[in-house]
Amino acid sequence: MADQQVHHPLFARLWERVIAPASVSRGADEHRRRLLHGLGGRVIEVGAGHGTNFPYYPASVERVAAIEPEGRLRRQAERAASSAPVPITVLDGVAEELPGEDGSFDAGVAALVLCTVPDQGRALAELFRVIKPGGELRFYEHVVARNASCARLQRLADATFWPRMLGGCHPDRDTGAAIGRAGFVIERCERFAFSPVPLSPMPHILGMARHPAN
Repeated sequence: MADQQVHHPLFARLWERVIAPASVSRGADEHRRRLLHGLGGRVIEVGAGHGTNFPYYPASVERVAAIEPEGRLRRQAERAASSAPVPITVLDGVAEELPGEDGSFDAGVAALVLCTVPDQGRALAELFRVIKPGGELRFYEHVVARNASCARLQRLADATFWPRMLGGCHPDRDTGAAIGRAGFVIERCERFAFSPVPLSPMPHILGMARHPAN
């Protein structure tokens, strides 16, 4: 796949050296373990980062196509894939243009990435396309608050400094609703407050949605 020219080198270093390690100590490793528990078959993961999810894939997974457009993170993910418990192929690409034919994967995984994609609707449409009918979408994302005052602060941050500082992240997205609009049926969704670093917690969702069977 051709280089998609996504470059966030400062954020890549911040994620790799500060945010991801700190999040483990605060419980994100358990979130990722629950995200992937019971997964099986052929899986596509979008926005794999430096391979944060790789250690948690269960043996029931046949293979993973891990998509990561940021060059530094992708190179780290390639190294992480070599010691993963299941076969993982790391590919350059973007969520809005996924490799694979229609219905070619049993499941998709999106972990803290649907906040960053430029076109969330198109990314979810692509996941809907490549996941087979009856297949799963596992998701773990931070989302807009239900509290009106908190949501206003998130929208203010989104309109000013947040995306530029954090690799294109948008803190004000209602990702759960977007998953439903893409055609998936949410079968379980846990909502909780969490922060990977010692800052004010943000609302997160973790769950599974189903591609309706034909």
